[in-house]
Amino acid sequence: MEIYLVGGAVRDKLLSLEVKDRDWVVVGGSPQEMEKLGYRAVGKDFPVFLHPDSHEEYALARTERKTAPGYSGFAFNAAPDVTLEEDLKRRDLTINAMAETADGTLIDPYHGAEDLRSGTLRHVSSAFAEDPVRILRVARFAARFAAWGFKVAHDTNTLMRKMVENGEVDALVAERVWVETRRALTTDKPSRFFEVLRGCDALAKVFPEIDALFGVPQPEHHHPEKDTGIHVMMVLDQAAQLSQDPQVRFAALTHDLGKATTPKKDWPRHIGHEQRSVVLIKELCQRLRVPKDYRELAMATAHYHTHCHRAAELKPSTLLKTLLALDAFRKPKRLEQFLLACEADARGRKGKEKDTYPQANIFRKALTAAQTVDASEIAATGLGGEKMKQELFRQRTEAIKDALSG
Repeated sequence: MEIYLVGGAVRDKLLSLEVKDRDWVVVGGSPQEMEKLGYRAVGKDFPVFLHPDSHEEYALARTERKTAPGYSGFAFNAAPDVTLEEDLKRRDLTINAMAETADGTLIDPYHGAEDLRSGTLRHVSSAFAEDPVRILRVARFAARFAAWGFKVAHDTNTLMRKMVENGEVDALVAERVWVETRRALTTDKPSRFFEVLRGCDALAKVFPEIDALFGVPQPEHHHPEKDTGIHVMMVLDQAAQLSQDPQVRFAALTHDLGKATTPKKDWPRHIGHEQRSVVLIKELCQRLRVPKDYRELAMATAHYHTHCHRAAELKPSTLLKTLLALDAFRKPKRLEQFLLACEADARGRKGKEKDTYPQANIFRKALTAAQTVDASEIAATGLGGEKMKQELFRQRTEAIKDALSG
């Protein structure tokens, strides 16, 4: 029985990155041997075991055979005679198909180290086409390694395009799409994820609402980049620079979805796109089962981002209504997330990337002022119900007016 370090741990070591998770493959072993050595079986589809001390995953070397559409339609063979090379061949990319022996010797039958040096994302074998999740993974790796300039190999992109044409992508399940998307949102350049999907025609299948934005014009005096799809990608990358929070980045990604449904006769203006965006976000989040906190922030950002951009022009009462709609009094963190997404929107325009965003401080100042009003003091006067709500609103509006005029 031989044990090798495999996959991402080997790749990240070669890139001099911190290795966070280590996976191991066992060649020549059996489930019975592993359990005798104290390993605990956890794999449902194929034999995977947890080390008795480190709790790292050790999988028996295996091969795969496609039996049905989608990412789960596989039969596995994990017999003791499966070789390391056969196990590595079933992996997605050459940079993930390397192994290392106990003494640190690199085993690289598919030239992954060479592709690491050249910054190439290349499939290992034609078996790549059997699993549609691999398209999402390639896009995510392109986003993760964007700083190194990684590109998708031409042959790999061609294969991904054929998978889309053959309907393999249609078998993707919502949970897997969201897992890969969320991971992509945490990278330094998340726009690459969507660019790679668009480059193989998968974006229209997986995120039709985002794909529809490309080619939709905007007023050039506000948007020198003109194209809405390009603008949204710029906004997403600005959000990545401003915040590590994937919720903020998702809100930035989806804030303008409604512009894709503007009638062409109204182009390049997009009156009412805010509410149309809210509807599309709700549909997208239901389809992909996006968590509630992501959905709520994204919908609020879509609805009120133009309010934020015009903060200096808003009446104190409108500022207060917006704060209430954002639930800022109970959830001040939500307001900060919203303001970051709005700042990303303002800066996600050609030539505006370094602009300041004073509107955010207007909203912060308004909230601070409104919070000085003590609702219990109003209640002590004997007011209740709707009259108390009206008086609380009046006093908060006055507090905001005084704070902003001072």
